[in-house]
Amino acid sequence: MSTVSMAIRPPSPLLMMLEARAFHELGAFVGALPLLRLAPRGDGHPVLVLPGLLASDRSTTPLRRFLANRGYAVSGWEMGNNFGLREGVEEGLAALVKGTTDRHGRKVSIVGWSLGGLYARQLAKLFPDEVRSVISLGSPFNGSPRATNAWRVYEFVSGHKAEADERQMHGHLEEAPSVPTTAIFSRTDGVCAWQVCMEKETPHTENIEVQGSHCGLAHHPAAVFAIADRLSQPEGQWTKFERTGWRAMLFPDPARPG
Repeated sequence: MSTVSMAIRPPSPLLMMLEARAFHELGAFVGALPLLRLAPRGDGHPVLVLPGLLASDRSTTPLRRFLANRGYAVSGWEMGNNFGLREGVEEGLAALVKGTTDRHGRKVSIVGWSLGGLYARQLAKLFPDEVRSVISLGSPFNGSPRATNAWRVYEFVSGHKAEADERQMHGHLEEAPSVPTTAIFSRTDGVCAWQVCMEKETPHTENIEVQGSHCGLAHHPAAVFAIADRLSQPEGQWTKFERTGWRAMLFPDPARPG
Protein backbone atom coordinates (compact mmCIF):
# COMPACT_ATOMS: atom_id res chain seq x y z
CA MET A 1 0.00 0.00 0.00
CA SER A 2 1.45 3.39 -0.95
CA THR A 3 2.35 6.18 1.50
CA VAL A 4 -0.10 8.45 -0.34
CA SER A 5 -3.07 6.09 0.18
CA MET A 6 -2.10 5.62 3.83
CA ALA A 7 -2.19 9.42 4.32
CA ILE A 8 -5.73 9.86 2.95
CA ARG A 9 -8.03 10.84 5.79
CA PRO A 10 -11.72 9.95 6.23
CA PRO A 11 -14.30 12.55 5.12
CA SER A 12 -14.81 15.51 7.44
CA PRO A 13 -17.52 15.62 10.15
CA LEU A 14 -19.37 18.17 8.01
CA LEU A 15 -19.56 15.79 5.06
CA MET A 16 -20.65 13.04 7.44
CA MET A 17 -23.51 15.24 8.66
CA LEU A 18 -24.49 15.93 5.06
CA GLU A 19 -25.24 12.22 4.58
CA ALA A 20 -28.82 13.19 5.48
CA ARG A 21 -29.01 14.18 1.79
CA ALA A 22 -29.73 10.52 1.08
CA PHE A 23 -33.40 11.04 1.95
CA HIS A 24 -33.69 13.90 -0.53
CA GLU A 25 -31.89 11.82 -3.14
CA LEU A 26 -34.49 9.08 -2.73
CA GLY A 27 -37.18 11.68 -3.37
CA ALA A 28 -35.24 12.90 -6.40
CA PHE A 29 -35.07 9.32 -7.67
CA VAL A 30 -38.84 8.95 -7.45
CA GLY A 31 -39.34 12.30 -9.16
CA ALA A 32 -36.86 11.40 -11.90
CA LEU A 33 -38.44 8.04 -12.77
CA PRO A 34 -40.19 9.35 -15.92
CA LEU A 35 -36.80 10.51 -17.24
CA LEU A 36 -34.93 7.44 -15.97
CA ARG A 37 -37.25 5.26 -18.03
CA LEU A 38 -35.43 6.71 -21.05
CA ALA A 39 -32.31 4.85 -19.92
CA PRO A 40 -31.28 1.93 -22.15
CA ARG A 41 -33.15 -1.33 -21.63
CA GLY A 42 -31.36 -4.53 -20.77
CA ASP A 43 -31.01 -7.85 -22.53
CA GLY A 44 -32.46 -9.96 -19.71
CA HIS A 45 -29.17 -11.15 -18.23
CA PRO A 46 -29.02 -11.72 -14.46
CA VAL A 47 -27.87 -8.96 -12.12
CA LEU A 48 -26.98 -9.34 -8.44
CA VAL A 49 -27.22 -6.28 -6.19
CA LEU A 50 -25.23 -6.44 -2.93
CA PRO A 51 -25.93 -4.05 0.00
CA GLY A 52 -23.50 -2.07 2.09
CA LEU A 53 -22.37 -2.45 5.69
CA LEU A 54 -25.25 -3.05 8.15
CA ALA A 55 -27.78 -2.86 5.31
CA SER A 56 -30.03 -5.58 3.90
CA ASP A 57 -31.78 -6.10 0.57
CA ARG A 58 -34.39 -3.57 1.68
CA SER A 59 -31.84 -0.80 1.09
CA THR A 60 -31.45 -1.76 -2.58
CA THR A 61 -35.16 -2.29 -3.31
CA PRO A 62 -35.58 0.93 -5.38
CA LEU A 63 -32.56 0.10 -7.55
CA ARG A 64 -33.52 -3.55 -7.99
CA ARG A 65 -37.10 -2.69 -8.96
CA PHE A 66 -35.86 -0.14 -11.47
CA LEU A 67 -33.44 -2.60 -13.05
CA ALA A 68 -36.12 -5.28 -13.18
CA ASN A 69 -38.32 -2.82 -15.07
CA ARG A 70 -35.43 -2.21 -17.45
CA GLY A 71 -35.48 -5.89 -18.39
CA TYR A 72 -32.93 -7.58 -16.11
CA ALA A 73 -33.31 -10.70 -13.99
CA VAL A 74 -32.45 -9.01 -10.69
CA SER A 75 -31.69 -10.63 -7.34
CA GLY A 76 -30.59 -9.38 -3.93
CA TRP A 77 -27.99 -11.06 -1.78
CA GLU A 78 -30.61 -12.82 0.38
CA MET A 79 -28.46 -13.05 3.54
CA GLY A 80 -30.09 -10.51 5.84
CA ASN A 81 -28.02 -7.61 7.10
CA ASN A 82 -24.46 -7.22 5.88
CA PHE A 83 -22.25 -7.55 8.96
CA GLY A 84 -19.02 -8.12 7.05
CA LEU A 85 -17.15 -11.32 6.27
CA ARG A 86 -18.54 -13.37 9.12
CA GLU A 87 -18.62 -17.15 8.99
CA GLY A 88 -20.53 -18.45 5.97
CA VAL A 89 -20.70 -15.16 4.03
CA GLU A 90 -17.99 -15.98 1.51
CA GLU A 91 -19.48 -19.43 0.88
CA GLY A 92 -22.96 -17.95 0.59
CA LEU A 93 -21.85 -15.38 -1.97
CA ALA A 94 -20.04 -18.01 -4.03
CA ALA A 95 -23.15 -20.20 -4.01
CA LEU A 96 -25.27 -17.21 -5.03
CA VAL A 97 -23.11 -16.50 -8.07
CA LYS A 98 -22.98 -20.14 -9.15
CA GLY A 99 -26.68 -20.67 -8.52
CA THR A 100 -27.61 -17.55 -10.49
CA THR A 101 -25.52 -18.44 -13.53
CA ASP A 102 -26.70 -22.06 -13.48
CA ARG A 103 -30.35 -21.00 -13.23
CA HIS A 104 -30.19 -18.47 -16.07
CA GLY A 105 -27.52 -20.10 -18.21
CA ARG A 106 -25.83 -16.70 -18.63
CA LYS A 107 -23.09 -14.65 -17.03
CA VAL A 108 -24.12 -12.40 -14.15
CA SER A 109 -23.35 -8.72 -13.59
CA ILE A 110 -22.76 -7.68 -9.97
CA VAL A 111 -23.60 -4.25 -8.56
CA GLY A 112 -22.23 -3.65 -5.07
CA TRP A 113 -22.86 -0.69 -2.78
CA SER A 114 -19.99 0.25 -0.45
CA LEU A 115 -18.91 -2.99 1.29
CA GLY A 116 -21.05 -4.87 -1.24
CA GLY A 117 -18.82 -3.48 -3.98
CA LEU A 118 -15.77 -5.02 -2.33
CA TYR A 119 -17.55 -8.38 -2.40
CA ALA A 120 -18.49 -7.83 -6.05
CA ARG A 121 -14.88 -7.22 -7.09
CA GLN A 122 -13.60 -10.28 -5.27
CA LEU A 123 -16.38 -12.51 -6.63
CA ALA A 124 -15.38 -11.48 -10.15
CA LYS A 125 -11.83 -12.62 -9.38
CA LEU A 126 -13.08 -15.92 -8.03
CA PHE A 127 -15.46 -16.51 -10.95
CA PRO A 128 -14.13 -14.65 -14.02
CA ASP A 129 -15.96 -17.02 -16.38
CA GLU A 130 -19.32 -16.50 -14.64
CA VAL A 131 -19.22 -12.72 -14.05
CA ARG A 132 -20.00 -10.39 -16.95
CA SER A 133 -19.23 -7.02 -15.32
CA VAL A 134 -18.84 -5.32 -11.95
CA ILE A 135 -20.14 -1.95 -10.75
CA SER A 136 -19.14 -0.58 -7.35
CA LEU A 137 -20.87 2.33 -5.59
CA GLY A 138 -18.68 4.24 -3.15
CA SER A 139 -16.59 1.17 -2.37
CA PRO A 140 -13.22 1.83 -0.62
CA PHE A 141 -11.02 -0.72 -2.36
CA ASN A 142 -8.03 1.42 -3.37
CA GLY A 143 -6.31 2.39 -0.13
CA SER A 144 -6.35 2.04 3.62
CA PRO A 145 -9.65 0.76 5.07
CA ARG A 146 -9.21 3.46 7.72
CA ALA A 147 -9.79 6.16 5.10
CA THR A 148 -13.48 5.80 5.96
CA ASN A 149 -15.76 6.77 8.82
CA ALA A 150 -17.05 3.20 9.01
CA TRP A 151 -14.00 1.09 9.83
CA ARG A 152 -14.70 0.97 13.58
CA VAL A 153 -18.27 -0.14 12.90
CA TYR A 154 -16.99 -2.82 10.54
CA GLU A 155 -14.58 -4.17 13.13
CA PHE A 156 -17.28 -4.18 15.81
CA VAL A 157 -19.96 -6.03 13.82
CA SER A 158 -17.68 -8.38 11.88
CA GLY A 159 -15.27 -9.28 14.67
CA HIS A 160 -12.33 -8.74 12.26
CA LYS A 161 -9.66 -6.10 12.01
CA ALA A 162 -10.33 -4.03 8.89
CA GLU A 163 -6.85 -4.62 7.49
CA ALA A 164 -7.19 -8.38 8.06
CA ASP A 165 -9.84 -8.67 5.32
CA GLU A 166 -7.80 -6.97 2.58
CA ARG A 167 -6.86 -10.32 1.02
CA GLN A 168 -10.13 -12.16 1.54
CA MET A 169 -11.93 -13.88 -1.33
CA HIS A 170 -8.97 -14.13 -3.70
CA GLY A 171 -6.46 -11.32 -4.08
CA HIS A 172 -5.86 -7.79 -2.84
CA LEU A 173 -8.88 -5.50 -2.97
CA GLU A 174 -7.12 -2.83 -5.03
CA GLU A 175 -6.38 -5.24 -7.87
CA ALA A 176 -9.11 -4.90 -10.48
CA PRO A 177 -11.00 -7.96 -11.72
CA SER A 178 -10.31 -9.16 -15.24
CA VAL A 179 -13.90 -8.33 -16.30
CA PRO A 180 -15.22 -4.84 -17.22
CA THR A 181 -15.30 -2.86 -13.97
CA THR A 182 -16.94 0.49 -13.20
CA ALA A 183 -16.37 2.49 -10.01
CA ILE A 184 -19.07 5.08 -9.27
CA PHE A 185 -18.04 7.56 -6.57
CA SER A 186 -18.75 11.01 -5.14
CA ARG A 187 -16.25 13.63 -3.99
CA THR A 188 -18.80 14.68 -1.35
CA ASP A 189 -19.09 11.17 0.09
CA GLY A 190 -19.36 11.54 3.86
CA VAL A 191 -18.46 7.94 4.72
CA CYS A 192 -15.57 6.92 2.46
CA ALA A 193 -12.76 9.14 1.19
CA TRP A 194 -13.50 9.46 -2.52
CA GLN A 195 -9.86 8.87 -3.48
CA VAL A 196 -9.98 5.26 -2.24
CA CYS A 197 -13.18 4.58 -4.21
CA MET A 198 -11.55 5.23 -7.60
CA GLU A 199 -10.29 2.57 -9.98
CA LYS A 200 -6.93 2.71 -11.71
CA GLU A 201 -7.77 3.38 -15.36
CA THR A 202 -7.11 0.46 -17.72
CA PRO A 203 -8.78 -0.63 -20.98
CA HIS A 204 -11.42 -2.55 -18.97
CA THR A 205 -11.86 -0.25 -15.96
CA GLU A 206 -13.41 3.20 -15.54
CA ASN A 207 -14.56 5.78 -13.00
CA ILE A 208 -17.86 7.67 -13.05
CA GLU A 209 -18.35 10.59 -10.68
CA VAL A 210 -21.72 11.78 -9.40
CA GLN A 211 -22.46 14.59 -6.96
CA GLY A 212 -24.18 13.17 -3.91
CA SER A 213 -23.98 11.32 -0.62
CA HIS A 214 -22.60 7.87 0.17
CA CYS A 215 -25.86 6.62 1.69
CA GLY A 216 -27.86 7.72 -1.33
CA LEU A 217 -25.66 6.36 -4.12
CA ALA A 218 -27.84 3.36 -4.94
CA HIS A 219 -30.85 5.60 -5.59
CA HIS A 220 -29.13 8.78 -6.77
CA PRO A 221 -30.73 9.50 -10.18
CA ALA A 222 -27.42 10.08 -11.97
CA ALA A 223 -25.89 6.93 -10.47
CA VAL A 224 -28.94 4.87 -11.39
CA PHE A 225 -28.78 6.11 -14.97
CA ALA A 226 -25.08 5.26 -15.14
CA ILE A 227 -25.74 1.76 -13.80
CA ALA A 228 -28.45 1.16 -16.41
CA ASP A 229 -26.18 2.49 -19.15
CA ARG A 230 -23.29 0.23 -18.13
CA LEU A 231 -25.42 -2.90 -17.79
CA SER A 232 -27.05 -2.39 -21.19
CA GLN A 233 -23.87 -2.93 -23.19
CA PRO A 234 -23.81 -6.11 -25.27
CA GLU A 235 -21.74 -8.89 -23.76
CA GLY A 236 -18.19 -8.78 -25.10
CA GLN A 237 -18.62 -5.25 -26.48
CA TRP A 238 -17.92 -3.14 -23.39
CA THR A 239 -16.85 0.46 -23.98
CA LYS A 240 -16.19 3.25 -21.51
CA PHE A 241 -18.88 5.66 -20.33
CA GLU A 242 -19.41 8.65 -22.60
CA ARG A 243 -19.65 12.09 -20.94
CA THR A 244 -20.51 13.97 -24.13
CA GLY A 245 -23.43 16.38 -24.57
CA TRP A 246 -25.90 16.69 -21.70
CA ARG A 247 -24.13 13.97 -19.73
CA ALA A 248 -21.23 16.33 -19.04
CA MET A 249 -23.61 18.45 -16.92
CA LEU A 250 -24.52 15.51 -14.66
CA PHE A 251 -21.24 13.61 -14.60
CA PRO A 252 -18.11 15.65 -13.73
CA ASP A 253 -14.77 14.65 -15.20
CA PRO A 254 -13.46 12.10 -12.67
CA ALA A 255 -9.85 12.77 -13.74
CA ARG A 256 -9.90 16.49 -12.92
CA PRO A 257 -7.48 17.72 -10.21
CA GLY A 258 -8.74 16.98 -6.72
